[in-house]
Amino acid sequence: MPKDATVYSLDSIPAGTVRSTTPLNDQLSVILADLRGRIGEADDVTLDFKGKLHVHLDVKRGEDLPLVEAKLAELGDGMFSQISRGATPNHPFSHRVSALVTI
Repeated sequence: MPKDATVYSLDSIPAGTVRSTTPLNDQLSVILADLRGRIGEADDVTLDFKGKLHVHLDVKRGEDLPLVEAKLAELGDGMFSQISRGATPNHPFSHRVSALVTI
């Protein structure tokens, strides 16, 4: 059986192939900037990767939570799913809206 000596990248594209896609870091920066610009109710917007990419929006006022959830659901043409609420770590007076991000 012949051995394949071709080097592949993580996305199964041969290493020498020129890609026309935007680098991941640039894509994530655009997502963060867009969320910060469109959801002014969020005091902090962060991305987290633990097997899956999640966005977290920390909100001080509890009455802003439905508005933040609605705005997040409308953005990105379905990019944000599984939107949920939770506690903000180390900030007992803040609330967190989290969502799964699909790029």
